[in-house]
Amino acid sequence: MRNLSPSMFIGVAGKGVLSFGSGQPDLPPPTEVYSCLANYKAFKYGLIAGETNLREALAKEYRGYTKDNFIITNGASEALDLVIRAVGKPNDNVLLHTPYYYSYRPLVEMNYRKPLFVRTYKGKIDIDDFEENVHKAKAVLINSPSNPTGRIQEIKTLKIIEKMTDDLNIPLISDEVYKDLIYERENYMLSGRHVITINSFSKTFSMCGLRIGYLFSNDKSLVQKIIDMKSHTSMNTSIITQEMAYRATKVPRSFVKSQVRIWKERRNIIYRGMTELGLDLWKPEGAFYVLPKIKKPRNFVWDMFKKHKVITYLGEWFGAPERVRFSYALDTDKIEEGLKRVKKYLEKR
Repeated sequence: MRNLSPSMFIGVAGKGVLSFGSGQPDLPPPTEVYSCLANYKAFKYGLIAGETNLREALAKEYRGYTKDNFIITNGASEALDLVIRAVGKPNDNVLLHTPYYYSYRPLVEMNYRKPLFVRTYKGKIDIDDFEENVHKAKAVLINSPSNPTGRIQEIKTLKIIEKMTDDLNIPLISDEVYKDLIYERENYMLSGRHVITINSFSKTFSMCGLRIGYLFSNDKSLVQKIIDMKSHTSMNTSIITQEMAYRATKVPRSFVKSQVRIWKERRNIIYRGMTELGLDLWKPEGAFYVLPKIKKPRNFVWDMFKKHKVITYLGEWFGAPERVRFSYALDTDKIEEGLKRVKKYLEKR
């Protein structure tokens, strides 16, 4: 069996292929985001921090902040990279909870930091383990709702993490890209002197390929440090995509709520289907992922792709070696067909 990596499957399509791999919403973006395209002509360099109108619109969404707290980035991925580079120094520990988004560990290591892992139970942070390890860290990274589990952290747990990192003067990085896609309760946003929040327009508004994300923080010295770094790397984020993102900030909240209803319906279908197949998995509370336990997961991922035309992602990429991640960002009929193919595979074994 060849060496498996996410790059094998990103963007792969074809006749009969069902992709439960990439976390890319299949739902259409709001029509408002296209309204600027016909007459847009501002293609010169822009502000490194991001266009003023977009940062002002975001500041209105997140009360207590001004445009000067925000930086517009090339997706949440650039924001994560810049933040990890900006906090601490080489060989510092960055605390992650497992399972984790598959880019976290490489980003930490490529920036010469060391990942330090905190246990979870059914996708929920073990707060005792967190309290034991946080003193060894120079930064903490939280992702709720989580990719790859779809689980949300308990509000009580998040408040403890807020207080402990604040008491220790440790930067708390909050990856909030799925904050609008929660089924069970309203999102609880981490806040404080040293909190750096990361978000994007990719998941909420189905704008993945436009690569438009952002970060914000009360720590304006850190914000300025990141602006200085960005001026030597990507410089400004795409001007036209920032204008499209600005249009997205004007979309009624009812648009997001209607999409969440669709995600919840799909969640119910895939969770029920996998439970009926006898698979061990946690019920997602947000985002659009499930992470069932699978025997011989490497064989499963390879055989499902080569023999059944189904793309899935290895759990080991996410720090969950006994599991396989499924994204349910596809139509219900495709989810049901995919479940039939999984059942066929399992029955043969």
